[in-house]
Amino acid sequence: MNSPVLAQIGTVFMPVSNIEAARDWYCDLLGIEADGEVQFGHIYVIPLEGTNLVLDSKIYSEEKIVQIPLFHFNTENIEDAYLFMKQKGMDVINDIQHGHYFNFRDPDGNMLMICKC
Repeated sequence: MNSPVLAQIGTVFMPVSNIEAARDWYCDLLGIEADGEVQFGHIYVIPLEGTNLVLDSKIYSEEKIVQIPLFHFNTENIEDAYLFMKQKGMDVINDIQHGHYFNFRDPDGNMLMICKC
């Protein structure tokens, strides 16, 4: 029997403490308008090219802060992305590694990555 499960990831959930502040921070990071509505009082969907990112304040707790990157944002120019993050005062964790990626944290402490595609 063929699997009815598609080889696709529809969305990634990110626990955040303040849905409005997280919406504004992630939209600023990605250079997109924060024009969607917060749904059900705790969810904000950021439509991306491919897999969406869902910010969810209902699932947030300090124990659920993501300690390792579960995904990465793509960039075509890792040096420009690194400089952009530093200039914005983002919590960049390390320098560019192997000329390919670096890690940073969102305001809640969730670990994220930007990687050269």
